[in-house]
Parts: sequence; structure tokens; C-alpha cells
Amino acid sequence: MGKTEDFLNIIQEGNTFKGDYITVGSAMLDGKTLPKAFVNIPLKTMNRHGLIAGATGTGKTKTLQVLAENLSEKGIPVLLMDIKGDLSGLAKPSPGHPKIEERHELIGLPFESKAFPVEVLTLSEQDGVRLRATVSEFGPVLISRILDVSETQAGIIAVIFKYCDDHQLPLLDLKDFKKILQYATDEGKEEFEAAYGRISTSSTGAILRKIVELEQQGGDLFFGERSFDPQDLLRVNEEGKGYINIIRLTDIQDRPKLFSTFMLSLLAEIYSTFPEQGDGERPELVLFIDEAHLIFDEASKALLNQIESIIKLIRSKGVGIYFVTQDPTDVPESVLGQLGLKIQHALRAFTAKDRKAIKLTAENYPETDYYDTTEVLTSLGTGEALVSALDEKGRPTPLAATMMRAPMSRMDILTETELSELLSKSNLVKKYNETVDRESAYELLNKKIEIAQAKETQEKAQQEQKALEKAQRKQTTSTKRDNSLDPLIKVVTSATFIRGVFGILNKVLK
Repeated sequence: MGKTEDFLNIIQEGNTFKGDYITVGSAMLDGKTLPKAFVNIPLKTMNRHGLIAGATGTGKTKTLQVLAENLSEKGIPVLLMDIKGDLSGLAKPSPGHPKIEERHELIGLPFESKAFPVEVLTLSEQDGVRLRATVSEFGPVLISRILDVSETQAGIIAVIFKYCDDHQLPLLDLKDFKKILQYATDEGKEEFEAAYGRISTSSTGAILRKIVELEQQGGDLFFGERSFDPQDLLRVNEEGKGYINIIRLTDIQDRPKLFSTFMLSLLAEIYSTFPEQGDGERPELVLFIDEAHLIFDEASKALLNQIESIIKLIRSKGVGIYFVTQDPTDVPESVLGQLGLKIQHALRAFTAKDRKAIKLTAENYPETDYYDTTEVLTSLGTGEALVSALDEKGRPTPLAATMMRAPMSRMDILTETELSELLSKSNLVKKYNETVDRESAYELLNKKIEIAQAKETQEKAQQEQKALEKAQRKQTTSTKRDNSLDPLIKVVTSATFIRGVFGILNKVLK
């Protein structure tokens, strides 16, 4: 048996599973594609997370599209972060192309053209289903980590949340949060000091500045109602296909704090609301985070720790997370070590640093007698990748340089007309795009301040009235005293009385 036959046997045995799976392409050896040497990924381990990496133009986005399509086909809902704006074409079937037919002939897999159920979501004012969350849902710990505040400031935020809980003050948006911070060191200063101790004005000022920074990145659009329910990500259509939920993020690249804020809140909400699944036969939901460095570049250490912790735990909820980025080093090692599936497209070596990075990347893959992994990483063509997954027992599958299959849907964006038509049919647009501004902490505190001010004004008026009445009583008493002397004065000063006095004096003197 020759080298090719040995390799083919290893690939076929290593990619045969008891449960369901998806096929991503066919293995290559010495630059040639082996028909029907299918590279498969078992659904059972797709909650073990993964990485899709490679230089610009090597086919990462198309690989993401292929995985999303095949998961949807199996009835598994998907959430995609569309930062480059080129994934909405999933809603339309591929028009086909001779090169696609040629590729699939090499793979040994028939090509099918299909459209998939798509829901378009948005964090900003772009068209789509509005994604929002309330400040209360974040809680003091998550808010503190997002704002990257000091330990003392985090303690103040915890006190603020406690006060709002104790006094039934809903914290819905950043306007509410800013108002209660100002209240704590102004009108409500004495109340806060009596219940929780003194709150420093300089600390609340620092927190307010952090909130303003978040607002400038679009946080005021994200925080509020109606809150998005993660259960709406789990829908399937009447044909049993899982919905592909695409978040439009083309205008978010210069606002990484908002992006990481949203991602962390979504993961935390999924973890807290989804039931425990363990290692089931298939995932409940798969998330693809394109341009993953945007999460990690601007994240504080506390935020990174939170992300790492959630990624470790969320797989037990049946949720898989896949990071898409140019360089595997964009993902922290603590996170990279938890990723079961690795699809590595070509890397380019232009500098010594690049060559060193490629060598480190090659060391992350299983050893093989059939490839010089370092060399393969720089020689892969567009739409080709090194693939290493986990089998149903959690062991790495044989490393395979793979000719990736083509997407079944359109590899292009929807037109404005197509997008409008898609959104017009969306039930989620009707549910979430109505702006709700119910009475919350901002309005309730303003009322409380108005009542306090009115009471203070009334008390001041009452005090002034009492002072005036006292002054009037004093004047009346004095007047009465003066009036009681009037008859005597009249007698003493009368002409008769004076003549009588002088008459008596004349007699005495004589």
C-alpha cells in the first residue's frame, strides 16, 4: 500500500463518526485533492468552540459561510458577527459558477445552490432588529468590568445598584445610571450617607466620565428597552432549518468598547438563561465572531478574565463559539487553549516576526507524517486550509490540508431592496424596533427631587409665615399696652387738671 492509500485510509477512518456531522471539504496530499477523502466535523463536539484564521483574501469568510449553512441545514441556529458587511447573501441561493463546479468535482461532492433563513440584527441605527439590554440586566459586577473602574469605584456602583433595588428604581439606560450617580452626591447625599456611608464626589465623577466614554461609542443606543431575549436566537423555520442571525457591525469597528460590551452581555445572558445541556449530540446555538481581535484589543484584564470564564462554562449550555481572525495570536492563549476546532488558512511570511508566528502556529496542530505543517501554512491556496477537529471522544482528528467546499448561498451582499424585503417579513423587527421609555430611575428620581424641593419650599414658606405672625403679635401687644395708658394721659394733660394743680400750688405758696 502506497503513501496515498495510507493517508486516504487514515483520513477516512479518522472522519467516520457514529453521530451526525458536517462535511467541510476533501483532504489534499502533495498539492492534489483526493476525491471523497471527506473532512468531517461531528456535531457532538461543535460546542467545544473553534478558530478560523488566515491572512486577508485566503477564504476565511467563505469557510464561516460554509459552516453556518451546514449548521442551519441540520436545524442548528447560528449567530454571525458581520463586521465587513459581506454575509447577508446567505439569504439568497448561489448563482453558481464553473469554478465552483470544478472545485466540487475535485472534492467529489455534488454542488447544491440554496438560500437559508436569515434574520438581520443591529446594534446601531442601521436597518435591522434592534439589540438592546438594560443596565439592571448587566448588574454591578459586569458594568464595573466594562467601565474598567477601580475597586473603590466598583464598590460605589454596587451601592448604587443596592439603593435602586431597595427603592424600586429601575436602571434601564445610561441616563438612569448617570442620574442616580449625581443624586448620590447631591440631593440624596444625606440619605446615602445614613444608609451606606459617605460616597466620594471624585469617585462618582470618575465613573460618570467612563459612562460618557461608553456613550460616545454608541452605548446610549444599546442600553434600554425592549431587551433582546436570547431565546429568539434559537428559532427554526417551517422547513426545520435553523435561523442564521446576522448582526450588522459595519459601523462598529471604531467603537470596540461597545462591541465587547455587547458580546459579553450576550454571552452572560445566554449562560444565565439557557438550561444545562452537558455534552449533547448537537449544539443548541453556534456563534461566529468575525474580526475577533476587536473584542480583545480594547478589553481590560478584568474583562478578558470574564470572557475567558464564560467561554469555559458556556459549552455546558450547548453553545459553541468560533473566533475568526487573521492571526491566531490575536486570541489570548488562555482562550486559544479551549478551542477544539481549528481551521487555518494560509499565512504570509514577510518578516522574521511573521516566520516566528507561523512556526508557533504550526506547533498548535497535531503531528503528522504527511505534512511539513510550517511549509503547508505558507503554501495553501485560496479556499484551502489545515483542519483539525475533535472526534466524538474529544480526540483530535487527523490533520488534513483541505480543499474547502464552496458556499451554497450567494457570496455577496443583499441589495437595499432585498434587505428591505427581508426586514419587512421579520417578526422580530415588529417585536423589538418599537422604542420603549417607561418610567425608570431618571423619572422617579426627578419626581423625588421635585417633591423634596416642593416640601422644602413649603417648609420655608411656613417658617416665614410663622415669623411674620410672631412679629405681628408682638406689635399688637405693644399697641394694646400703649392704648391702656391713653385715658390717664388725657386726664393729666387736660386744661381742667392743669388749672386745678396750679390753684393748689398758689394756696400752698401763700
